[in-house]
Amino acid sequence: MRMIERSHVAELVRELTEETGHPLILAVTGPRQSGKTTLVRQALRKVRRLGLDGRYIAVDEPDRTPPDPTTTDATVALPRPRDPTWLIGTWQQARDAADQLSGGSVLVLDEIQGIKDWSVTVKGLWDRDRRDGCPLRVVILGSAPWRLLTGMGESLVGRFMSFPVRHWSLREMAQAFDISLDEYLFFGGYPAAMRCAPDLLRWRRYVAHSILAPVFGRDILELTRVDRPSLMRQLVDLAPQYSGQIVQYQRLVGRLRGGGNPTTLAHYLDLLSDAGIMTHLPHYSGSALSRSASNPKLLVLNTALMTARSGYSFEEARGDRTFWGRIIETAVGAHLHNTLETSMHLAYWRDDPYEVDFVLFQGPHVLGIEVKSGRWRGSLPGLTAFKERFPNAETLLVGGRSGTRNNQVPLNEFLAEPASHWLRETGPGTA
Repeated sequence: MRMIERSHVAELVRELTEETGHPLILAVTGPRQSGKTTLVRQALRKVRRLGLDGRYIAVDEPDRTPPDPTTTDATVALPRPRDPTWLIGTWQQARDAADQLSGGSVLVLDEIQGIKDWSVTVKGLWDRDRRDGCPLRVVILGSAPWRLLTGMGESLVGRFMSFPVRHWSLREMAQAFDISLDEYLFFGGYPAAMRCAPDLLRWRRYVAHSILAPVFGRDILELTRVDRPSLMRQLVDLAPQYSGQIVQYQRLVGRLRGGGNPTTLAHYLDLLSDAGIMTHLPHYSGSALSRSASNPKLLVLNTALMTARSGYSFEEARGDRTFWGRIIETAVGAHLHNTLETSMHLAYWRDDPYEVDFVLFQGPHVLGIEVKSGRWRGSLPGLTAFKERFPNAETLLVGGRSGTRNNQVPLNEFLAEPASHWLRETGPGTA
């Protein structure tokens, strides 16, 4: 693996070094295994070279009290508890460092939700810093936006700014591992898992035990009320089989032991979406979206979550045209979802017998996206019907090997740009 520096690093350094009168707490959030800790450490090294003191502390790795050299007691020292008292002391040390340096200081607290009622303590400490004019900048890390906000309530409203980190893109994975487009589609955007790719069994185990299991066991069950954890566990196992497909909630309920209901499943899918695992897209009607009023389109947010549980090898997956087509559609949808900006939305459109794979929209701007894999010739009845139904919408064809046409883009080029690029750059649509 080549060491690369993601664009997030420069953005984070800029946020930490800009001269602002009232800097906010930065909440670095994103899916597990997306490299949040690595990029924060890279940013801290740059910050130190600029003259700021930078301290990184992992709350879930408590230090140990050093042994007293004046005693012969060989008892193993117990970990110091990471509680509000510890947080206050640690914060005060960072304050002292910030006051001694003209540029200030940065304190990074990873997995801060490990401290009970941390948000109340942080609120008091942060408000005091603002009153005293202390030049301390604070960064907190979590595995997903909801993971931080669940314990935050209203106490930190107006005091923090979200700094989202995404799954690794095709370009980043290619730079780090020199992989092809097809390898990215199969192995997905988990850099740590990619190191295991030469051993397929080991790679599958890594995805199952180092990504999915912690998300379910630590990121969700320990921090959020889940009345039926066994039902959610079954949903995590089942939903990837339907990625890229429109399904009926009742069909999912029917395949889950112990039943459940559509409302419960929709809530669990929302939690999994916040954790960067999978989501459920609503139907686009040109008006307000209602998840409960239509069948959802399921979508894993990293194709590794689909392929690792499929039982296919890389060669077998490529040889199954239907399955490979679903992987390509999932990769397009996941890329769009993972790069959405604020006020941007993603859905699908269907009016039997016509369908458009994805609809990207923001305010009055609407883009219908059709995904094609393999060889393709002929018309695009779905996009044609969509354009007739929504005349002001634009259209885009992703993939396909039929040659150049208006608003057609190769898959690798599409995955190289965020959702906002295609919403802005697409010209008048011709289906």
